[in-house]
Amino acid sequence: MHIAILTFDGFNELDSFIASGILNRVKSPDWKVSIACPTESVTSMNGVEIKRQVSLDQVATADVVLVGSGLQTRDVVKDAEIMKQLSLDPARQLIGAQCSGALVLGKLGLLDGVPACTDLTTKPWVQDAGFDVLDQAFYANNNIATAGGCLASQYLAAWVLAKTHNLQTAIDAIYYIAPVGEKDVYVDRVVSNIEPYL
Repeated sequence: MHIAILTFDGFNELDSFIASGILNRVKSPDWKVSIACPTESVTSMNGVEIKRQVSLDQVATADVVLVGSGLQTRDVVKDAEIMKQLSLDPARQLIGAQCSGALVLGKLGLLDGVPACTDLTTKPWVQDAGFDVLDQAFYANNNIATAGGCLASQYLAAWVLAKTHNLQTAIDAIYYIAPVGEKDVYVDRVVSNIEPYL
């Protein structure tokens, strides 16, 4: 099972790193979580430079693809060279997007007839692109999911764990990362957000 987290220049660290951290709670020889970038390295919106683990040409064969957000997502969707490398197929892949990552899914035609969740800054851009935006943190339709708000990345990660393993695996991962004294509250919130879409 290979999970690719698409991460572009100007990326939001919370989107890519929270999802990666939660998904890496699974310890199995056949479980791999990778940061996928169009270049050898990318720099976050706050100046954090990271090296990619896989290139975009490996995204088409990943079992799960999560698209992170960032300051330059509107430029990403205008970059024909990047977009032509993103051959995603919801018939065989779980596909999720965080905040402005919804613009990427929209450009790829994956949100046609499907409402999206996104952050408040990106909302008008997603609407201008012709897509409905829900006033909620998480939504999924079959194998496509979107999340809105930086900390909603926990919902995307939990959805992936529940879909690829089971709900208990997602619960265990969230319980582990949740703050002490608030673990049950966090687990209940995550379950209430993703369970209707499993």
